[in-house]
Amino acid sequence: MTDTNQLPEDNVYNLVVVNAGTSNPSSTAMLAEKTRDCLAQTALEEGAELRVSVIELRDLRPEIGNGLVSGLTSPELEKANETIAKADGVIAATPVFKAEASALFSGFFQLLDRDALIGTPVILEATAGTARHALVVDGSMRSQFAYLRALVVPTSLFAASEDWNDPALTRRIRRASRELWLLMKSRFTRELRSKNWEGYQHDYGSANSGDDIDLNTDLMKLATGGSAI
Repeated sequence: MTDTNQLPEDNVYNLVVVNAGTSNPSSTAMLAEKTRDCLAQTALEEGAELRVSVIELRDLRPEIGNGLVSGLTSPELEKANETIAKADGVIAATPVFKAEASALFSGFFQLLDRDALIGTPVILEATAGTARHALVVDGSMRSQFAYLRALVVPTSLFAASEDWNDPALTRRIRRASRELWLLMKSRFTRELRSKNWEGYQHDYGSANSGDDIDLNTDLMKLATGGSAI
């Protein structure tokens, strides 16, 4: 077994798991954990360390609700935003409610800084009681992450109640985690942001642009109460 305590920093990868499951135990959390464990095993076999951060959205439900109403983000949401912005890869998992990702899940990512996921590899996952909702991931969730300019892996994961004892689910988890690992290992996010960051349109006040605000532009002079003349 590799002694990960001795690994150089370049061989350490940050994974963030966003879980929108609300029950305990949660099938959504279980699917995310199986994916995480498969990914960690792959990283270990290749002599790398996977550092995992878990964001439990049920713990953030007051902050998400207040943020959607007021447009303001709490320190807890800012911390979650910073954690995701530093991730090399993300597992985003939600239960399905009425043929959509849960409002908790969608609301959290609506509040997320629009720049936080640029170029970040993501596995999208959903669970439901019936296979009728199997297209929620690719038909609904994938478009939201396209807007956020994330890099969603080709294999999405969906598990209905009858899938848990099906070996096909295990094979799909292995395939999706391998796709995520290869993208994480390539350091695609880091390379993209270092070489192409200016190629994207950024929101004013983006927390992750890394750019200093130029207060000498006409727009900023007007915004700060001065004159553009």
